[in-house]
Amino acid sequence: MDKQIDPAARRIFCKCCLAPAVIAASGVGQAAQAGWLDFLTGETAPKASGKASVVPGWKWSKKAGHFKKMDRIVQCQLCPNGCRLHRNGRGTCRVRVNKNDVLYSLVYGNPAAIHIDPIEKKPLYHFYPGTDSFSLGFAGCNLSCLNCQNWELSQKKPEELQNYSCFPHQAVETAMQKKCRSIAYTYNEPSVVFEFMHDTARLAHLKQLKNVWVTNGYINREPLLELCECIDGANVDLKSFSDDVYRKLNFGRLQPVLDTLKTLHEQNVWFEITTLIVPAYTDDSAMIRDMCAWIVDTIGGDHPIHFSRFGPHYKLKHLPPTPPSKLLEARDIARSAGINYVYIGNYRTGDGGTTFCPGCRAKVIERIGYVITGMNLKGGACGACGHKIAGRWS
Repeated sequence: MDKQIDPAARRIFCKCCLAPAVIAASGVGQAAQAGWLDFLTGETAPKASGKASVVPGWKWSKKAGHFKKMDRIVQCQLCPNGCRLHRNGRGTCRVRVNKNDVLYSLVYGNPAAIHIDPIEKKPLYHFYPGTDSFSLGFAGCNLSCLNCQNWELSQKKPEELQNYSCFPHQAVETAMQKKCRSIAYTYNEPSVVFEFMHDTARLAHLKQLKNVWVTNGYINREPLLELCECIDGANVDLKSFSDDVYRKLNFGRLQPVLDTLKTLHEQNVWFEITTLIVPAYTDDSAMIRDMCAWIVDTIGGDHPIHFSRFGPHYKLKHLPPTPPSKLLEARDIARSAGINYVYIGNYRTGDGGTTFCPGCRAKVIERIGYVITGMNLKGGACGACGHKIAGRWS
């Protein structure tokens, strides 16, 4: 069947969607509020009575999980950075702070970006295509990529941004009101808002909403396993297949990201992979070939990969955009390695967004940008030959 979608209706900016009519506090919301601390006054939050307390700015905070106390130091154990924080010290992410030998998150309920996006923007092409996702972004990231596309959020402290009050029950209720199929934790690195994401995702499941994690994959196994219990889909940014490049370009390491991909696969969480092709950093053909071989050998060929075009910005403004020929070459390498679904992002080419059936090569889903222009998918299978198409479908 063909499915036509109006491009103008696909993306709605909803800064003002958190109106009082949709923020009536649930029992869960009230219970969570007791743990919030106002860092500007040192006072605990007032208990909710009928409505959630909406406070402007960034001052609502919550005790974090995944840390251990040491002698006058708190060590965060959320991600491989393992930051050791003296009192009032912050982690690499800028949003987790040691307050009186307890680790707190400064971004619980304080998103700096709220949008309704097509799920294809995440990008997720095999996860309820054509649906909308209520998308939340916050300050902070646990990497410092020279090529960051959202550095205005990810490389900032919460108090340096304009923030909106949006607690877990509000996010769920608004997503339902706006008829979204999922809630996406995106734009910055969602791992650093772990507590908010985990609480919101659990509430979302109670309302039959799906949860999407758009991530750099830089997280430790224990919190990731907790997340796998309530996350339904993910896009993991595999930035390169070189530890040396990870250290120079992203100020991180490769192995933790590979471990995340393996864990998601083991836990049966649907995920897709994005690799940004950055000239002089991640455009080496041999490295791309090794990466694709590892993917097929370790997690199989059914997880889609998106090769995305780099544009000069942030700290790499001196580099040129990725040549289209390099994107096409990367696609050919991935297909030859045995990856069944390969896409090209940030550059419009004739069939760069088309899903082809691995069985008969028929066009199963056709896209222009984020818009689906044709679909021949029946019950999760190719409408032409019946071959099962990997993914999560309606």
